[in-house]
Amino acid sequence: MKKRILILCTGNSCRSQMAEGFLKFFNPKLEVYSAGTSPSDQIHPKAVQVMNEIGIDISDGFPQHVDEFTDMDLDYVITVCGGAKESCPAFTGNVKQRIHLGFDDPAEATGTEAEILTVFRRVRNEIKNDFGEFYRNKFSII
Repeated sequence: MKKRILILCTGNSCRSQMAEGFLKFFNPKLEVYSAGTSPSDQIHPKAVQVMNEIGIDISDGFPQHVDEFTDMDLDYVITVCGGAKESCPAFTGNVKQRIHLGFDDPAEATGTEAEILTVFRRVRNEIKNDFGEFYRNKFSII
């Protein structure tokens, strides 16, 4: 049976989309979704850009509302919100295990184009590392 994973944040435009992309890259057999409590209109273009830099294409994704998944049985719900001013959304559906892996929101980065991209790359690398560890700990035998 496939493992179902939902990655949850607020806007579903950066962190959760990148995390979904990494888990699908690590193992295409995993059933991975991402959603937000207040979904943005589109995936942040810089999230797409920094993932493309490492060979993972997330451009076909789109932000979804968490309510679309409340009737689905899930093995894991992973929240990725990070900032102190940001509250992690709760998932009310049927889930076996809840995990929190917090990251700064790169969409809030300010400065020059280069400075903003540096933040997106840092967060991307943190997501890769933390989700890589999650994957190795939970699924390396699949």
